[in-house]
Amino acid sequence: MSHKQEMNLDIVTNRASLTRFAWLSIGAAILTIGLKSGAYLLTGSVGLLSDAIESGVNLAAAIMALAMLTVAARPADESHMYGHSKAEYFASVVEGILILVAAGSIIWTAAGRLLHPKELDQVGLGLAVSVGASLINLAVAQILLRAGRKNNSITLEADSHHLMTDVWTSVGVVGGIGVVALTGWLVLDPLIAIAVGLNIIWTAYQLIRRSVEGLMDASLPAEEQKQIESVMAQYRPRGVEFHALRTRQSAARRFVSVHVLVPGEWTVHDAHHVAEDFEGDIRKILPETIIYTHLEPSDDEISMHDVYDK
Repeated sequence: MSHKQEMNLDIVTNRASLTRFAWLSIGAAILTIGLKSGAYLLTGSVGLLSDAIESGVNLAAAIMALAMLTVAARPADESHMYGHSKAEYFASVVEGILILVAAGSIIWTAAGRLLHPKELDQVGLGLAVSVGASLINLAVAQILLRAGRKNNSITLEADSHHLMTDVWTSVGVVGGIGVVALTGWLVLDPLIAIAVGLNIIWTAYQLIRRSVEGLMDASLPAEEQKQIESVMAQYRPRGVEFHALRTRQSAARRFVSVHVLVPGEWTVHDAHHVAEDFEGDIRKILPETIIYTHLEPSDDEISMHDVYDK
């Protein structure tokens, strides 16, 4: 088995192991839906209802994340030679759309309550239940965020950010309803819910934008491209030059292609070993990177020609 085949197998195995985090998110969503719905039924607060609706979206998003992580874990085949890792972007796009639907539902419900204010019941107990649900979301969000960053999974990162949005939403709702209970200003309850909805819309926009960039094969971040350039600089004193560097991100996978120019008197054997060493150095700083190098003689003027150069 070649090095690239071994790496592809490692990536597939890695994606398959991430499904356990999606199951954790599903379990947390089911639990918090029950708690927050109970808080709404106790108090009649539309702010707490908006919180419960968002948890319902969390559940749908977690199920979508599980499905797409399962697809992303499939090995490459004849129809998908580069694997299925881009499936993760579909999960984050769908999650962004679901967040927008939740925001619309929250704002619609709050607008009706704004026109027809309603007294709140059993505020203390309802808020205590909501705080408990938020602590669960906070713990799960941190676990997902660490796993997402460690494994470069946009699906888990999206789920984590969604849960953290839920946490901050709950903080605002709990604080606002506390003020309502102390002051009797019933209009604050729907106003808080509307603010929650607008904040959720902003989160959805950021999530969808990042996912679309991934689907459009955006280049690697500038910081990672600088790391590649730093490796190239180590080879130039040996007479090696580079051009036509291209990069792209596909969920967990990074793809790098570059032309490697070596002195014309070098043997194919020597040039090949330099290219292999270069690829290995890139993988040390950017794990899970698929690298394609094209060897050319530096003393041939057509070596610098590239059909994609402007």
